[in-house]
Amino acid sequence: MKPDGTLLLTGRDVAALLTIEECMAAVENVFKLYGEGKTEAPGILGVHARDGGFHIKAGLLDLSRSYFAAKVNANFPENAKRFGLPTIQGVVVLCDGENGYPLALMDSIEITIRRTGAATGVAAKYLARPDSKTATICGCGNQGRISLRALTRILPIEKAWAWDHDQAQAQRFAKDLAEELRININVVDDLQTAVKQSDVVVTCTPSKQPFLKGAFVAPGAFIAAVGADNSEKQELEPALLSRSKVVVDVLEQCVTIGELHHALDAGALTRDDVYGELGEVIAGVKPGRTSPDEIIIFDSTGMALQDVVAAAAVYEKAVSEQAGTVIDFAQ
Repeated sequence: MKPDGTLLLTGRDVAALLTIEECMAAVENVFKLYGEGKTEAPGILGVHARDGGFHIKAGLLDLSRSYFAAKVNANFPENAKRFGLPTIQGVVVLCDGENGYPLALMDSIEITIRRTGAATGVAAKYLARPDSKTATICGCGNQGRISLRALTRILPIEKAWAWDHDQAQAQRFAKDLAEELRININVVDDLQTAVKQSDVVVTCTPSKQPFLKGAFVAPGAFIAAVGADNSEKQELEPALLSRSKVVVDVLEQCVTIGELHHALDAGALTRDDVYGELGEVIAGVKPGRTSPDEIIIFDSTGMALQDVVAAAAVYEKAVSEQAGTVIDFAQ
């Protein structure tokens, strides 16, 4: 039966329809399906532009029905200062995977923020020490905020350090999230001191130079490396990866755009040194943390199937709640 039309969903719609808990459950499930070999391989295309770039991520999933989604994201780190615009902007097109009908067109900002934070939370569930109480968040924008929210749903976080080149942003982060999450959050200039005291570290900055060094990291730490989502970005020094257990979201993707990409180029490790993909750990193909002292890095470049499953969850909830605006592109 032909659908009534295509749902248009704004960022506000997406935020209202998809909680971080729901998104983590969906993302955990899709990584498990991927680890079990029950999904098609996701696709990615990147295009560099002056002062930023674009990427397209696409995938096909069989859930309650067959869904295809393609996300077109622009990433321009100087947008806030130059134009008063978000760093990340774009749209997600969700289609019926059986007949191609465009079911929904939705804002990608909230989808990207939530599914990326959800992956950090899910990875922490399997790779961090379960008694982790202290976290350092490097990069105090939207991604830093959702990352800390996700971590507090998974781990008994009691204290966090906030580090950002923009001190005002770090101060807002600390004030807002300390009140919301009811934990102690301090702004810090000395990253090494904070990381040394942290069980969990999240890096989610636009940096093109490594700032997290191996000497900073204490035994047993879990690091979610989120910022390197194109070949120019880098947050971790290669030597840190060489002394850690490295778990990636998608191996073929991380060798070209992730922290792994830089470590391979530097000769710090080889593809064979990568422990595995997160989906393999969730599916039980490989164990996660096997020692309280091992340092584990999750190289999170963003898997297209995260976008598909998050968009599908938003769409199904929007239909049930009659949210959004319906249009017919064929008219």
